[in-house]
Amino acid sequence: MAGKPSIVFAHGLWADGSCFGKLIPTLQAEGHEVFASQHGLNSLESDVACVNFTLNHVPGPIVLVGHSYGGTLITKAGTHDRVGALVYIAALAPDENETSQQLQEQFAPMPVFDHLEVGDGRLWLKSSGLADFCGDLPEAEQKLVLATGAVPVADLFNQQVPGTAWRTKPSWYIVANNDRTVNPDLERFAAGRMGARTHDVDSSHVPMLSHPDVVLDVIRDAAKSL
Repeated sequence: MAGKPSIVFAHGLWADGSCFGKLIPTLQAEGHEVFASQHGLNSLESDVACVNFTLNHVPGPIVLVGHSYGGTLITKAGTHDRVGALVYIAALAPDENETSQQLQEQFAPMPVFDHLEVGDGRLWLKSSGLADFCGDLPEAEQKLVLATGAVPVADLFNQQVPGTAWRTKPSWYIVANNDRTVNPDLERFAAGRMGARTHDVDSSHVPMLSHPDVVLDVIRDAAKSL
């Protein structure tokens, strides 16, 4: 695998590393070392730590890829010296003085928020919210998303740790035009603010599952830059 950048993935809410399962085998076959950070959504600090110890484990240079809240994680952890490029997939990308929640509050709320409930201090996605989260997937895949997703602590988006990697690292951004979880206007704003190479796709919130070929091409482009 010498000479090929490593790829590290960071998942978002109601997800785990398996949400990148349509990307990982192809990237491995193309010669990349690939890992998905498995974080528990217990705190922003601990989730960033999980991404960092994954970055410590793989050789650089690294393309660091974040989906949704995973964008907040790669924004913080991407300051790691092995990270050479960032790829955001329908993702949050707060500035140094913003929390994830403060970034979201600048844009109209999305329909998925009508389908959440708090239990045991965790923020659960109801099955009625699948259409707004991953509605362009077959029903069986939607059910798998719900069954395998990690559930965040309710105040996760109000937490803060330092780091704004997109200010110093080259970035790519995939905007999901049909997103009903993260506002597409937020996605376009974030991409523009960071000066990312931006790609639009007519997708729900999970383009890595509904349009994996598009996402693979963007990751390949980022890897070629290193």
